[in-house]
Amino acid sequence: MQKTVALLSLALGAVTAQAADPVRRDLLSLNASASVEVTRDVLAVAFSTTREGTDAATVQSGLKQALDAALAEAKKAARPGLVEVQTGNFSLYPRYSSKGGITGWQGTAELLVEGKDAPAIAQLTGRISTMTIARVGYNLSREQRERAEAEVSAQAIARYRAKAADYAKQFGYTGYGIAEISISGDEPMRYAAMASPRTKAMGAAADEALPVEAGKATVTVSVNGTVQMTK
Repeated sequence: MQKTVALLSLALGAVTAQAADPVRRDLLSLNASASVEVTRDVLAVAFSTTREGTDAATVQSGLKQALDAALAEAKKAARPGLVEVQTGNFSLYPRYSSKGGITGWQGTAELLVEGKDAPAIAQLTGRISTMTIARVGYNLSREQRERAEAEVSAQAIARYRAKAADYAKQFGYTGYGIAEISISGDEPMRYAAMASPRTKAMGAAADEALPVEAGKATVTVSVNGTVQMTK
C-alpha cells in the first residue's frame, strides 16, 4: 500500500511540474547581420623549391642550401610586425618504380614571409633567387579585424533589435526579451593566382619586385538567437 501511494505521489508530482512549465509558444528565432569593406593590410608570400636525385643526402643538402640562402636574404628585410620570416614545410620522400623499388628521392622546402610592409616584401621577392614564389595571400591584421568587427557588431545588434521589435508588434505583442543570443564573425583568407614557379624563375629579372594589390576584405558579423515576445 505504501509503495502504491509513493508511486501515485511521484505521478502527481510529474503532472504538477509539467503544468508549472507549459510549452512556450511566444518564442521567435531571428538573425541579422552587417558587413563592412576594409583594406587588407597583411601580405603573405610563400617561397618554395624542389630537388630530386638518386641520393637522399644529396637532395636534402640541395634543399638546405637553397633554403639557407633565401633565409639569409629574407632576414635582411625582417622587422617585427612589418616583415616576419619563418621556415615552412621541409620534406623528403622516395620515388618508387612500378616494381616497388626506390628509384630516387624528391624533396620540397618552403620559406614564409608576411607582414604589413607590402612594398618591402614585394621588393624582397625579386632578391630571392634560390626559391620561387609558390603562393601569395592577403589578409587582415588582428588590429584591423578587431576594429572592423567592433564597428559592424554594433550595426548587426541594432538590426537584430529592430527586427525583434517589429516582428513582435506584427504578432500582436508589445515587446520582447532576449532568450538566447550568439554573435559570430567571418572574413576568409584570399589567395592570389600566381604564375607557375617555372615561369617566374625563367622570366623574372634580378631585383624585379612582385606587383601586389591587397584589395578589399568584407568583414561580416552575424547575430543569431531567440527572443520571447511579451504582452
